[in-house]
Amino acid sequence: MRQDDAVAALNALPSAGLVAGPTPVEEMSRLRAALGGGPRLLVKRDDALPFGFGGNKVRKLDLVAARARAEGADTLLTVGGVQSNHARATAAAAARLGLRCVLILGGARPDRPTGNTLLDGLLGAEIHYVSSREERAPAMRAAADRLRAQGRHPFEIPLGASTPLGAMAYARAVAELVAQVPAPDVIVHASSSGGTQAGLIAGCTLLDLPTRVLGISADDPAPALQAVVGDLISGIDAALGCAGRLSAAAPRAEVDDSFVGEGDGIPTPASREALERAARTEALFLDTTYTAKAMAGLIARVRAGSFRPDQTVLFWHTGGQVGLLA
Repeated sequence: MRQDDAVAALNALPSAGLVAGPTPVEEMSRLRAALGGGPRLLVKRDDALPFGFGGNKVRKLDLVAARARAEGADTLLTVGGVQSNHARATAAAAARLGLRCVLILGGARPDRPTGNTLLDGLLGAEIHYVSSREERAPAMRAAADRLRAQGRHPFEIPLGASTPLGAMAYARAVAELVAQVPAPDVIVHASSSGGTQAGLIAGCTLLDLPTRVLGISADDPAPALQAVVGDLISGIDAALGCAGRLSAAAPRAEVDDSFVGEGDGIPTPASREALERAARTEALFLDTTYTAKAMAGLIARVRAGSFRPDQTVLFWHTGGQVGLLA
């Protein structure tokens, strides 16, 4: 498949109507000044997607929920942590499309729902809690089997909607970005389940952009995340009929796992500083699990002089600010 054909195939993917239009791209001039200069800093505001409190999961679910509906699903099932942004976005998508939603969340049932868990209940999701991350996927499969036995039509969505189809939403988003501004030299973003990074790399490759995509891991070691991203890019390649050419042309995922700290969802001194600095310079709200760690990675590189002053670095804000209210 030629590059133009692959891009056309991406644009032709059915959507559920959750993404109404492009999200803003804004200057972060006050943050740049606070850091003492350095490269031009931009932010792509996927936190400002108007549906369901926004975030990168809305983009992914726009395609994934459309596939579920096309296959006759009457229930969406997925997994996540107690404060999962993806679970909240899935519950919102189900409500918008008139489907049931079942969430399998790892962790203890909160005495008083807050943040995303509060929204999950408000959206009408059926919530089941399991004690560990390892139990989530088997529990989702068991729930789906029970629903099928009842004559229902469940559609299982893996963690983060990080499937080749979900990742293709971010390949499409790259075309959205370059219609707004010239391609940045570097895109920095939070990387966890791999779908966003795989899509961004695939999109830059298909559009033949020189942009470097840097994922700041929120939890997993870099080699594990690189393997997941590579598998997803292979899946995008197959889905678009690229016959291996996309996989061959795409660079190996660049992942920095030095900002994880003590683990998933546990703030670090650097992420706390990034959270406050983004708010106080740009009125930009990050979250402690993902985007604050990614911003900490960007800030550290600016301070270290890793980017040239004539470069443009774009922070892709993947949302999650609801977690601040948990």
